[in-house]
Amino acid sequence: MSLTNDVTASIRRARRNTLSDLLRRSRMRAPDRLALVYKGERLSYVEFDDRVNQTAWALSEDGVGYRTVTAVLSRNSMDFAVVNFALARLGAVMVPMNYMLTVPDLAFILQHSKVQVSLASTEFAELLDQASQLADISISNRYLMDTQIAPSNLSHWNSLGARREQMPTDLFESNVSDEDVAHILYTSGTESKPKGVMLTHANLVGEYVSTLIDGGMEARDVAIHALPLYHSAQLHCFLGPGVYIGSSGVILPGAAPDVILETIEQEKVTQLFCPPTVWIALLRHPDFAKRDLSSLEKCYYGAAMMPREVMKELSIRLPQAKFWNFYGQTEVAPLATVLQPEDQMRKLGSAGKPALNVETRIVDEGGKEVPRGTIGEIVHRTSHAMLGYLYNPEKTEEAFQGGWFHSGDLGVMDEEGYITVVDRKKDMIKTGGVNVSSREVEEFLYTIEGVSEVAVIGVPDPYWIEAVTAVIVPKTGAFLDTDAIFGACKDNLSKFKVPKHVVLAEALPKNPSGKILKRELRDTYQGLSESEHARS
Repeated sequence: MSLTNDVTASIRRARRNTLSDLLRRSRMRAPDRLALVYKGERLSYVEFDDRVNQTAWALSEDGVGYRTVTAVLSRNSMDFAVVNFALARLGAVMVPMNYMLTVPDLAFILQHSKVQVSLASTEFAELLDQASQLADISISNRYLMDTQIAPSNLSHWNSLGARREQMPTDLFESNVSDEDVAHILYTSGTESKPKGVMLTHANLVGEYVSTLIDGGMEARDVAIHALPLYHSAQLHCFLGPGVYIGSSGVILPGAAPDVILETIEQEKVTQLFCPPTVWIALLRHPDFAKRDLSSLEKCYYGAAMMPREVMKELSIRLPQAKFWNFYGQTEVAPLATVLQPEDQMRKLGSAGKPALNVETRIVDEGGKEVPRGTIGEIVHRTSHAMLGYLYNPEKTEEAFQGGWFHSGDLGVMDEEGYITVVDRKKDMIKTGGVNVSSREVEEFLYTIEGVSEVAVIGVPDPYWIEAVTAVIVPKTGAFLDTDAIFGACKDNLSKFKVPKHVVLAEALPKNPSGKILKRELRDTYQGLSESEHARS
């Protein structure tokens, strides 16, 4: 059957399902429902969609359009959410950037992704100027988010708010398609340079469906968005799916425990996502026992495995709440597997089963599926999987060997099909000729009274090659004796798993999404075996 170009375009438009379409449909279904709250400002779905249209018209008038690569550097804000959907409506490519990065790291991303336009909150605009100068790239337009007037030192930036103020609220249409790249997210991986993960509209919409169904999300939910929106977890497991289903969201600039607890009480929040480190901070905060948290029904964790003892405490202190474990990574947009509420205690420590649109296996080095109960690499087949790594065909080919996406995580699948993540390949400690899972040692250390947080790493050692090392943060007011910790480990762990070093620290380094930065710990303690005798 032969069709004219006009008919083909009409069919494509009728079948389209992009991020922009999700918001427009929620507006049509529930125009007056509360969409987003930020610092006292409350937008209904009509108001939110109108602002997205105004922003798209303003950017379009300045030449931003289909496939324009656009950097965004900002903390969580109303404008971050608006810009996310406005760029999708334009068919532009959004590059959300980590505001904790150094100028050289930001410059690499700007240069590598060939950014043409930049948006930033006022506090990060100068940082982006420095990065673009170092990258030696030409930025055609610069917009300040969340301000109506550009300060004198940033007069070369336009105020996004002022620029869109007089623009129409009519629907902005573009020729964007489902298979176009919506976001390029740069991984924080272990290699010298991060990789640009290309996620299409179709990737994200498919992942949103899995998240909504397997996460038990509903239009009546009120969610907190406290973790960084530049990160795929908060953006694509919670903000995006929330807009898709038409629920309400409260945006917070950061994950301060006192603010989160106050917001749950004031906004009657039903849904909260935090990595384990933030759940621990909430539990330890004095307001946890003072605030009314009875509205909180749906609790999610990810980015790292929840320590068993912490999960037990949460289930006791939040008896009305159900918990989900979301496991995955940026390359799968990011959801891969889910541990459901009914399995939290029965399968404590597991990452659950593959999500709705995901097929998962455990394979050996040759890509062959291993028997149940055998450790291997976790691989996936899913519509969530990225289009590839930007300008990196070698790494893309490596990641998709054999027609599966290779996660780089080691895991095991039990007889019921539940997956347990043993460790990242890079976090497996090779000591005295055997492999030790850092997570297994961490799980035991969390059972010791007085331990608030712990990270287990391998440090260079002339005898052991790598010495198992525990870095422990005590609970406030608790006294921990390292000799007692060594003794407890010897009584409960296999000899080769017992830490050779135990270090007490005030805090563990974390990225803005709450993930413990073991790479920094390895750098900090790399000379430990030279200065301190490793225990035999």
